[in-house]
Amino acid sequence: MSLKVSDAKRFVTATLSERADHSKAKGMQAYMKTDMPFYGVQKPGREAILRELVAIFLPDDQEEYEELVLDLWSLPHREEKYLALGVARHFGEFVTPSSLPLYRRLIVEGAWWDFVDEIATKLIRRQVVEQPDQTWPVVDEWIDDDDKWLRRTAILCQIGAKEQTDTERLFGFCARRAFEKEFFIRKAIGWALREQARIDPEAVGRFVTEHRHQLSSLSYREATKHIGHLLD
Repeated sequence: MSLKVSDAKRFVTATLSERADHSKAKGMQAYMKTDMPFYGVQKPGREAILRELVAIFLPDDQEEYEELVLDLWSLPHREEKYLALGVARHFGEFVTPSSLPLYRRLIVEGAWWDFVDEIATKLIRRQVVEQPDQTWPVVDEWIDDDDKWLRRTAILCQIGAKEQTDTERLFGFCARRAFEKEFFIRKAIGWALREQARIDPEAVGRFVTEHRHQLSSLSYREATKHIGHLLD
């Protein structure tokens, strides 16, 4: 471990400990339905720490970037892992296809919606939009992966892409996983389609009509939340 990364870990642990609010920690833990401990530092407090962290500890290269992210991720509290994802997102020059193995690891190890959705909609989205030729071949494999969080990531990774969405892939992914009974996949399908409906409501309307009998009621309900008038 480099001295810079070691110092960053100490900074994060010390700063979170100093700003901890134990009266909030249990409630945050209960809300996330996790056994992972919290300091009780809510989002505004974490964002302030992240600003300090990235101003002081700038990775020199890809290797140091990945080391910094992983070493913060290895710490035991959830806020430390949130900060690891914040660092991963902040240093955009390293958010490239070469970082996909790192992000895959974070998705699989994180294995819960708060981590996974952040990675999908911020880190993976950036790559499928900016470097699709190098990124899609990897994500295309995730849609059929045994790990449900990788499948969820593949479905959600274009949220926020707006007009740059690859609609053929989005609809193809949703159709391919429409049979699933897994809640987090059904919810992801509905969310992804609902967001796409903001950009192209007619296309989403055609898709949900065509696949009405394949989509779960949850996926259909979420997808059509704002386009019901098109389906009457």
